Amino acid sequence: MPRFGNKSQRNLDTCHPDLQSLFIEVVRWFDCSILYGFRDEDLQNKLYNSVPEVTNAKWPDSTHNAIPSDGIDAVPYPIIWPDKRNRPETFVKDMGRFYMFDGFVLATAQQMGIEIISGSDWDRDFDLLDQRFDDLAHFQRVTS
Repeated sequence: MPRFGNKSQRNLDTCHPDLQSLFIEVVRWFDCSILYGFRDEDLQNKLYNSVPEVTNAKWPDSTHNAIPSDGIDAVPYPIIWPDKRNRPETFVKDMGRFYMFDGFVLATAQQMGIEIISGSDWDRDFDLLDQRFDDLAHFQRVTS
């Protein structure tokens, strides 16, 4: 059975208990890594300024900026980032793996009664073409 490595576990430990419970269940069935939970001001702004595909929010406007974090970035393990330029032959399947993971996380959350949003479908309408910012690694608790 898969389990989190030390770094993933440390990142998960910074998250809201609902997200912790959710991803403890997810990793039992779908091996994954936790890239980020809580992000401090320096890290949030560094990612905003240098890695625009990771976040479109400055500090303190991300769900990652609360303690405990209401946002989590999780990806299927092993991590194979879709790369259309350097691996065009596997790009569609690599993207599909991320969407499959997103669906698994969303279904698991629903079964557990935990309301979340995925960065693959921000408005939760199952239309993946109606958004401008795709963040396939991002999940966040619905807080209101």
